[in-house]
Amino acid sequence: MSDFKPCIVVPVYDHEHAIGTVVAGLLRHGAPCILVDDGSGAACATVLDGLVLQHDGQVTLVRLAQNQGKGVAVLSGFRRAAELGYTHVLQIDADGQHETADVPKFLAQAAARPDAIVAGHPVYDESVPKVRLYGRYATHIWVWINTLSFDIKDSMCGFRVYPVAPVNALAARCPIGARMNFDTDILVRLFWDGLQVVNLPTRVCYPADGVSHFRMWSDNVRITWMHIKLFFGMLPRIPRLLARKGQVR
Repeated sequence: MSDFKPCIVVPVYDHEHAIGTVVAGLLRHGAPCILVDDGSGAACATVLDGLVLQHDGQVTLVRLAQNQGKGVAVLSGFRRAAELGYTHVLQIDADGQHETADVPKFLAQAAARPDAIVAGHPVYDESVPKVRLYGRYATHIWVWINTLSFDIKDSMCGFRVYPVAPVNALAARCPIGARMNFDTDILVRLFWDGLQVVNLPTRVCYPADGVSHFRMWSDNVRITWMHIKLFFGMLPRIPRLLARKGQVR
């Protein structure tokens, strides 16, 4: 489509050992990158400054003064993407767990379905922590309940493409999970807004630099509270969600 203009947004928090390789892998595919420094320490900040200089014109840096969480960082990238005139954002994590070679597949799907979300459906190797793998199924079940649908195969994968305008409109209208609850929260809410979801298998490993910012206790509490809020948000939407199930895709 002639007005399909994608960029890549990468939220970064102290991933100085992996981000250079991730950016190199992303830039091979021609889409410019917006790196969002979510209050990283000096070592990572220096690496990010170097990447901007090394890839002049291909990499833009948004810097948050304090760490505010993945959701805040990603939405900051969306705002900059809109300012720069991009229509779509490919979101990908900074730790190297996602397969950057799959970027063309994601962008091709997004170009073919510009009003949809292209959501990564992880294909794990043996590096995935079993507790994380099995724990995802609780979220899968809640998402199926809160959407009255099996359309979303995995709501936690941070590799996906969104149309920019609906995301910024949603963020302006209601709060979205600021930290590790972001990926699921925004996907369910965009589904409620009527966006279709295209599920795309993609290989995932854990992680290249050994840095994980998932906090077992605090993030699980946030995710549980998010599911509760989504459930009560789903209840008044039941008629519309049921009507949607009957529509021909």
